[in-house]
Amino acid sequence: MRKQWAWSSTMMLVLMLFLVSEIATVRSTDYACKFPHHSYPFCDASLPTLARARSIVSLLTLPEKILLLSNNASSIPRLGIPAYQWWSESLHGLAINGPGVSFNGTIPSATNFPQVILSAASFNRSLWFRTAAAIAREARAMFNVGQAGLTFWAPNINIFRDPRWGRGQETPGEDPMLASAYAVEYVRGLQGIRGIQDAVGDDDDDKLMVSACCKHFTAYDLDMWKQFSRYNFNAVVSEQDLEDTYQPPFRGCIQQGKASCLMCSYNEVNGVPACASEELLGLARDKWGFKGYITSDCDAVATVYEYQKYANSSEDAVADVLKAGLDIDCGTFMLRNTEYAIEQGKIKEEDIDRALLNLFSVQLRLGLFDGDPLKGQFGKLGSKDVCNPEHKTLALEAARQGIVLLKNDKKFLPLNRDIGASLAVIGPLATTTKLGGGYSGIPCSLTSLYGGLEEFAERISFSFGCHDVSCESDDGFGEALDTAKQADFVVIVVGLDATQETEDHDRVSLLLPGKQMDLVSSVADASKNPAILVLIGGGPLDVSFAEKNEKIGSILWVGYPGEAGGKALAEIIFGEFNPVGRLPLTWYPEAFTNVPMNDMNMRADPSRGYPGRTYRFYTGSRVYGFGHGLSYSHFSYNFLSAPSKISLSRIIKDGSRKRLYQAGQEVYGADYVPINKLQNCNSLSFSVHISVTNLGDLDGSHVVMLFSKGPRVVDGSPETQLVGFSSLHTVANKSADTSILVHPCEHLSFADEQGRRILPMGSHTLSVGDVEHIVSIQIY
Repeated sequence: MRKQWAWSSTMMLVLMLFLVSEIATVRSTDYACKFPHHSYPFCDASLPTLARARSIVSLLTLPEKILLLSNNASSIPRLGIPAYQWWSESLHGLAINGPGVSFNGTIPSATNFPQVILSAASFNRSLWFRTAAAIAREARAMFNVGQAGLTFWAPNINIFRDPRWGRGQETPGEDPMLASAYAVEYVRGLQGIRGIQDAVGDDDDDKLMVSACCKHFTAYDLDMWKQFSRYNFNAVVSEQDLEDTYQPPFRGCIQQGKASCLMCSYNEVNGVPACASEELLGLARDKWGFKGYITSDCDAVATVYEYQKYANSSEDAVADVLKAGLDIDCGTFMLRNTEYAIEQGKIKEEDIDRALLNLFSVQLRLGLFDGDPLKGQFGKLGSKDVCNPEHKTLALEAARQGIVLLKNDKKFLPLNRDIGASLAVIGPLATTTKLGGGYSGIPCSLTSLYGGLEEFAERISFSFGCHDVSCESDDGFGEALDTAKQADFVVIVVGLDATQETEDHDRVSLLLPGKQMDLVSSVADASKNPAILVLIGGGPLDVSFAEKNEKIGSILWVGYPGEAGGKALAEIIFGEFNPVGRLPLTWYPEAFTNVPMNDMNMRADPSRGYPGRTYRFYTGSRVYGFGHGLSYSHFSYNFLSAPSKISLSRIIKDGSRKRLYQAGQEVYGADYVPINKLQNCNSLSFSVHISVTNLGDLDGSHVVMLFSKGPRVVDGSPETQLVGFSSLHTVANKSADTSILVHPCEHLSFADEQGRRILPMGSHTLSVGDVEHIVSIQIY
């Protein structure tokens, strides 16, 4: 029988907490370690972080400890510890999704940068870092005025595996190398690594400006498809795909990015809920060296029992996740059930202490126990640092660099602004100011794509064509056609919005919604000149009809471009900016929707008609391929220097040589070498120096993408894979040089069927555009 004291000591406190507390963020006047509580050891900033965390835990009672296991952590008045809300969101700017952020105060808005999928299309590491650093600065400023916490649950670095996924827009795309690179830059920028020193002259790596959280660990990329939902979905994933597709972004986020938070996902992975998987969470901490706290996705702990039925009881679910390594529950499930789990002997108080040490360690690194935050290193940040000119300019630059020119027949774009031509803008999305996509906040300014074009066109007109994005009626087509006929040039704006793709809502089709396709074709036919088609949305669209239509001169994908998207689009259409974006994902034909969304396999399987997924393994037709993106210039490439041969003889571990067999042959005839048989892999690294010549008449940035195609030594070898990329500025009719660092053990390897990373022997073809270079990897 559950004891009465359990209800009185914990449950009443929980209920009181949620009745009287709205947002438990630290206010500038409500902070730890102020008089008379300043003399506790945990307030001594000269002590090591772990010692201070242990000091706090040692002073807490069991009921107090339990009250700290929720995202809405209770205050501990007797120790002077204020309440804290762990859940804040900052995917591409401060967002309203989490209760930790409020725009009801001194600061009414924050810079709304492009959605992640569009930022990823820039393939620009420094841009990602600067964007995250700007978000961190605004986050600290909002914290200082009591409108945000300091722990932000971003980035989302799941692989955009299936084009129908409603949350794919939040991710950096389908490639694990790209997603990992994005994760590293975002986390470093947000947490202040390198950024702190720039901002305040401090180079203490242990300190955090704000905390970043890599999510959702792992193999989460289905929200709602047929009978499957993220709450009950069991992602059956091979060891091969886990190792070289699903896990690399998280490994990079932890090892190179040094993320201080990891969020486990709702779904099961091979039969075990991610948040209850000791194998997964242990991998992050023990093998990858993760140092931080692990949070559940919201109500994911409850899901372990209530939806997945993995645990036999609520108490078992608490025990499963705590013993697996979870530290905090986004929700109230652990608040309501942890004490009973202890009472029944399913967990010990030490299990809670372990979790609290991780939580307090992060809070200490954030300076939450260093006294008045307004007197700290970030204390001077405030409203002047939010929506400032620098950040607005950066949002514009990010939108410019991400927008992708998909088609430009006969160099139809750019338009000449000086001729004073009239412009018609048509489509249900042309005047929307909701251009941020999922996990947005309140932007500094609200401008539609029509509003941006209006600043550039002397004469402009508009018609919806469709009443909304679902476009179920053609009632507005007549007006749209009349508007198009009267203009010199027509811009058609169609695509997706949150009614079509979002959290908890996956698409069932890759076609434009409703009658949008008919609207596009009809308006294009009525236009005096070829039409310009602008596509809004995060997921791929089958617009093969438009690609083939000669009456559509140009196609631009703007993703969700954020608050500056209108101006960025206008600058590109009228030639003030030379487009540079490249697609970070494959655009599949509608026929791909016949592939079951719950099939997690990346590799193609011809025996069952399975075409594979992403450019690395997909064997079917494409509307547009990964990396596709046009410019107003043309470019040629030349390999300036790269090795022709790499020998592994010096780095094969002692005693391993004679054990390297393949098909009965000794090491000399081996087809591949397992990476774990090599030592000091970094010594193999080499730089590929590339010359890029701008053959056009316009200056502009350009993304150089280096791919590799290796020997097909085992089943499941990639068709090709991205090795590296570089964004550089080029001058018309001149050349510029760049270099890409290649780590063969990482970039030229992949996983075998057992999930072991292997490096194929033989010729690896490096390619940039249509230029190739062979690197031969040999034992001797």
